[in-house]
Amino acid sequence: MKRYRNGEVWDFEMGTPVSRDRADVILGLDGGAAATVCVCISAALPSFAGRLPNPFPVLARAVAGFSNHNSVGESAAKETIEKVMAEALLKAGSNRSAVRAVCLALAGVNHPSDQERILDWLRNIFPVRVKLFVENDAVAALASGTMGKLHGCVLIAGTGTIAYGFTEDGREARAAGAGPILGDWGSGYGIAAKALTAIMRAHDGRGPPTFLTYEILSMLGLSSPDELIGWTYADPSWARIAKLSPAVVSSAEAGDEVASRILHDTVLELTSSVKAVVQRLDLCGEDGKDSFPLVMVGGVLEANKSWDIGKAVVDCITKTYPGAHPVRPTVEPAVGAALLAWNHVMSNLVSDCGR
Repeated sequence: MKRYRNGEVWDFEMGTPVSRDRADVILGLDGGAAATVCVCISAALPSFAGRLPNPFPVLARAVAGFSNHNSVGESAAKETIEKVMAEALLKAGSNRSAVRAVCLALAGVNHPSDQERILDWLRNIFPVRVKLFVENDAVAALASGTMGKLHGCVLIAGTGTIAYGFTEDGREARAAGAGPILGDWGSGYGIAAKALTAIMRAHDGRGPPTFLTYEILSMLGLSSPDELIGWTYADPSWARIAKLSPAVVSSAEAGDEVASRILHDTVLELTSSVKAVVQRLDLCGEDGKDSFPLVMVGGVLEANKSWDIGKAVVDCITKTYPGAHPVRPTVEPAVGAALLAWNHVMSNLVSDCGR
């Protein structure tokens, strides 16, 4: 076991022996640049007929900090992931001996080498019989709106942004999601970064004056745009910057043209990401009218008083692809990750029974 500064992360298992008639469980984890959430669900869930139960039966839920290895580093990300999995099992009164499957859905998993590296690490944590899965966090977000089935397209717009899609025969494609340096401009980070740039341009006389200056300086307790330089580089983490994005929405709602332009550009960026995925996978069919779920996840897509970025994106998409069916999940992405693992366990069980 790894040893952390607060002691053995799995020490609690010595006090929670699992009986022979133990209840098997499944862990689903959603980890990103803003937070890491792990849920523990029963492996004996009933089959769902058309819709998920509300509320969804979660045995335990645990929350921790960031786990995007591109943002916080791989060691810190693994420490966070292991701690939050242990906490979820502890809260559920269970332990690793009862785990049937684990699905980690992580921001920053962009290549098979990322998956294999994390799977190798997980194999040293869980018993050999446990089924292990590692996906990009967008895959769990899609599953949260499709009852664990991978078909359609998901658009995430929170701290970061990504569009990710699957066909029913297993082909997949993605757009954006490469992080702020490589241009995730439809994200909360992208919105806030453009706002900070607009403030500095206005201060220098290179751009028009904007209400964003007053709004963001007031939010941060600063007296001058010059102080933004020190504030920004003291900790340029993605989530910290992204937390400024609500000020852009409120400024736009107050009539600020600079803020309105930033949000309008955000809609165009998010729309182009979805369209790229739909076109590459031909989700819309030959006539462009085939139906497919468009799962919408993330704080940027939530409605405000007069600005509804999510609705604006859907309106743009459905003009081109009338078969796009917007879905707002009733469960969080961590549950989507657990459902992915649960569906796999159930499909294997059906296959075994058919032999």
